[in-house]
Amino acid sequence: MLTLRHRDERGHAQHGWLDSHHTFSFADYYDPAQMGFRSLRVINEDRVDPSQGFGTHGHRDMEIISYVLEGSLKHKDSMGTGSVIEPGDVQRMSAGTGVLHSEHNASSSEPVHFLQIWLLPSERGIAPGYEQKTFSEADKRGRLRLVAAPDGRDGALTIHSDAAVYAGLFDAGERAELSLVPGRHAWVQVARGRVRVNGIELAAGDGAALSEESALRIEGIEGGEVLVFDLG
Repeated sequence: MLTLRHRDERGHAQHGWLDSHHTFSFADYYDPAQMGFRSLRVINEDRVDPSQGFGTHGHRDMEIISYVLEGSLKHKDSMGTGSVIEPGDVQRMSAGTGVLHSEHNASSSEPVHFLQIWLLPSERGIAPGYEQKTFSEADKRGRLRLVAAPDGRDGALTIHSDAAVYAGLFDAGERAELSLVPGRHAWVQVARGRVRVNGIELAAGDGAALSEESALRIEGIEGGEVLVFDLG
């Protein structure tokens, strides 16, 4: 069964310097029917103006993944981490017992466009942690490349959640398949372009939940970039 979450049905917040679309309930956007899917709690698509950003604020007991599509995102946190995240980079911050951080557009002239994802942790109260890795276009071209998993296998980030996260790039004629173990579920988020998921066309901003399916099949149509979550 595939359930579509259409891009135009998402919550939307416009704060001048920030344009944000919320796949699930977040901040002032609340829909009791959209509180997440399995351990996937938040997918925000954010566009931040040059030199603007989120001031220092706190999180706890959440696995937070940032995935930059265009531009560069500057990160700083109370663990002493300072970094810049660019297209191809995937960042994981485990909030655990509590962490303070800030995020700003690293450019004074160009906007930054990124996805911020929150996953519920498998265990509460862990020590905060940070990790960042780069996955090249070749790593993701025409395939689903594992970028985060509980065991950090295959060079992926290590996350403390019952989820495996994949990223892929799909032009016309490129396709991939991910087998789903019985009892597992999947979420597909289209970041850019257009793809088909199990025969259904999705475009940038669309999401789809899959349950009681043996496999997830992705076929490129035009400039497709996707994130796929294999969830317990």
